Amino acid sequence: MSNTIPAKTGEISSEKLSAATTFPNDIISIRVSPNSYFIALFLTTFVSGFLVYLERDLFALTLFCAGWIIFPLLAWTDRIVFDGKRLTRTGFLSRFSARLDSTKYRIRISDIEQVESQALRALKRGGNVFYRYRTTVRGKNLKFVFASGGEDYRRMIHKILPLLPENALDNRSIELRDYLTEPKETLMKAEFARIPSADVLESSLNEFQNAQKNLRVKRGEKMVGGEELEKADYLHQLANELRLSGYLLQSLEAFRRALVLNPKDAWLLFDFARGLHSFAGSEKNEKLRWKSFAVLRLAEKHGRADGALLARLGENYFQYGEWRRAADVFKKAIDTTEVSFRSVRGLAEIALRDGKIAHVIHHFGTANRLAETPALRRWTQNESEYFSRLNSDEDYMEMEISRVNLLESFETAKKTCLKIAFFGFPAIIFGLAADDLITNIGWAVSCVALAVWVGLMLSQNLLSARVPSDIDFEDED
Repeated sequence: MSNTIPAKTGEISSEKLSAATTFPNDIISIRVSPNSYFIALFLTTFVSGFLVYLERDLFALTLFCAGWIIFPLLAWTDRIVFDGKRLTRTGFLSRFSARLDSTKYRIRISDIEQVESQALRALKRGGNVFYRYRTTVRGKNLKFVFASGGEDYRRMIHKILPLLPENALDNRSIELRDYLTEPKETLMKAEFARIPSADVLESSLNEFQNAQKNLRVKRGEKMVGGEELEKADYLHQLANELRLSGYLLQSLEAFRRALVLNPKDAWLLFDFARGLHSFAGSEKNEKLRWKSFAVLRLAEKHGRADGALLARLGENYFQYGEWRRAADVFKKAIDTTEVSFRSVRGLAEIALRDGKIAHVIHHFGTANRLAETPALRRWTQNESEYFSRLNSDEDYMEMEISRVNLLESFETAKKTCLKIAFFGFPAIIFGLAADDLITNIGWAVSCVALAVWVGLMLSQNLLSARVPSDIDFEDED
């Protein structure tokens, strides 16, 4: 077990930065999420079944075999590759479509503008939650998406994210950069630190669930020694690693022990609140969720002079739907420290939610002056120009509002069509044994619903991009 004191939350560990840059020519690849290929395979199988129903057996067999050979092969070879300088999409279809519409299929690391990560609860077992992470990298109108599922994801995260400025990463991406580890190694570290297993900790669950009790930590005024601080930092690091690996109960226990040693560490309280909120979500415990907000307030109190922490707190409040509190914390970060990119960007997002376009333009303009990289300056400049055009051109605003409304309508219609299509499947199966008329109705309903679903999906892809802000409208006589 390493005795190295972990880096403070929010900072890039020198070890991880070294690991990302020591072997610049080391090529890493990860398979692209195969959802689109699964959809194509499902549609191919459905059409094959319909051809069998029409007694076109040869065409059905040919289509079925071709689909089950080609699409899995395409999915297997469609990968995102990082060579130390740029991300590249290697799939045949992606390159073919990129050449058709004259777009690129690769992006340099210096051109990455935004990285966003999501955590999806895939499976819950006792106090443990198995997360699946999905990371989206954007830049120069390109988007690369890759999901967790093995060592390739961890290697990609540890290779790319330390090379990017922190202002390009959201809260979850920063955590993945700093704390994503191999789960077995994390459990081994927890065992060496004598953190009990989740089964043992379930018996003390009420300690965290009781919203009326304070945490059992030392709140005395005595000074914390260097050895205690070192141990608290180690437990802090371990708690975050356990949390990202899904061992939530053990993570909370590690946080509790760290707080016993250092109860006024604002970053420690901030991370503990996020862990508490994750556990509350997995347990669907509203009292525990409110307790996580109380811990966030405590972190805000102890970190009132830390602008970086306040900006992260504001983003956290925004993520949890506490928009008014988020705005107050962003303003406090600007008033008590110096104006920061994250705080100004957060205020822009809140102003956008409130429909205050002029404020959005102002905040993005300020963020553009504070941006430390050309990629961030390009992104903030594009956002400022886009919202300026919205604010000054009614025709452009109407077009964008119509586009957004259509996207929302298409999403609702897609879900409805899919439900109708699946409703037709039992009719097809039942009709085969009972009545041809029922089978005909089932096929008709499913075919029409799936055809509309595919059309909506293609239309949604076409409408997903914004109308260019420099487009000119011809004057009508």
